[in-house]
Amino acid sequence: MPLNVGSLGDFIREQRDQAQMSLRQLAKAAEISNPYLSQVERGLRKPSAEILNRIAQGLRISAETLYVQAGILDERAGDAAVTTAIAADMTLTERQRTTLLQIYAAFQAENTTHRGAEDSASPAKEH
Repeated sequence: MPLNVGSLGDFIREQRDQAQMSLRQLAKAAEISNPYLSQVERGLRKPSAEILNRIAQGLRISAETLYVQAGILDERAGDAAVTTAIAADMTLTERQRTTLLQIYAAFQAENTTHRGAEDSASPAKEH
């Protein structure tokens, strides 16, 4: 699933505006640099899951909301607990957490595609 960083940046900017926070305030709350956050908002940078988690905490919104916007996560009920646990696991490096989230999303996409193919291939049952 391609990342639409422009719309992610727009979404973050909208959330920041709704929270009545300056770019500087959000950057400080998220513990990231002002220039980096500005680049994310302008669609020039692709933030990792960990950075998205920090931004979500700074905005006081769920990290899953940003994961969905970033295309890391499909909007499904069971995903939230898994992605939250991965993002919060500080025994993993940022790179490991991001990779694990990407692998998880890939498995989900594969299983969804596989289930769809099985459903269309199975003959209709007659009653």
